[in-house]
Formats: sequence, C-alpha cells, structure tokens
Amino acid sequence: QLKGKKPLFVQLVLDNIWSLYEAVMKRDKEKIEKIVTSLGLKIGARESRHADPKVHLNAICSQWLPISDAVLSMVCNKVPSPLDITAERVEKLMCVGARTFDSLPPETQELKSAFMKCSSEGTAPVIVFVSKMFAVDSKALPQNKPR
Repeated sequence: QLKGKKPLFVQLVLDNIWSLYEAVMKRDKEKIEKIVTSLGLKIGARESRHADPKVHLNAICSQWLPISDAVLSMVCNKVPSPLDITAERVEKLMCVGARTFDSLPPETQELKSAFMKCSSEGTAPVIVFVSKMFAVDSKALPQNKPR
C-alpha cells in the first residue's frame, strides 16, 4: 500500500463491484453490456430499461452474486452441526428462565433424546426452537455496569 498498490482483495473483488456500480449509476450501456456478457448473465429488458438504475443493478447482482446462496453456504460451513450439541446445552435450550430441566414435564424431558438425534424419520417428533436476539449496548449488560 505504501507504493501505491491496492490490496489484493480490492483489486480482485471490490474494484469489480465498484466498476459495475459506477457503470449502472452513470447508465454506461456499453460498459454494462460488456460486464453482463463477460459474466454470462441474462438480464431482462424490463430491468434494463427501468427508470431506477438500482433495479438494473439489483437484477445484475442477484444473478452474479446471489446473497441467498452465499448465506446458506456460510451457515452450512460455519455453524456447528446440531449433532455435536452436548446434553447440558440441550437442557439449557429447553429450559426457560430459572426453571431446571428436572422440573419440566416428563413428556418434555423425553424430547431431549429426540433433540440430540436430529432424526428425519417420519415417526420422529418435530421440534421447533424459536429465538429472538435483541441488540443491546454492551454498557447495559449487568457485568459491565458500574458498581
């Protein structure tokens, strides 16, 4: 970078995205056509002629860099397998608040083994885990509050 060279990520990834963005926003039809043909994309006439350039950009990017495929592959590669979960973790997930696993009804306690097996058999129970995360400033957490 000291010699005026760009980092490799900028050269190979970001410059390409920026050049596409600039060409679409400036409506440079020749450059857009060159990019679309080099990427082998099929952009509909409706998106190409739309008054809002963001529609055209979205049509190109959704085919070139589909976010759903990227997110799904990252989840598959990075999120640990549910089969590797420990029994203690299953108990924590099944208990709400200050309740202990032993205080749950016997029917619910029996679901622990099914939860750990992650079976796809037709007779296996369906277990749905719903979670909601709230963005909280780190200063608001109990361990970070001044005493």
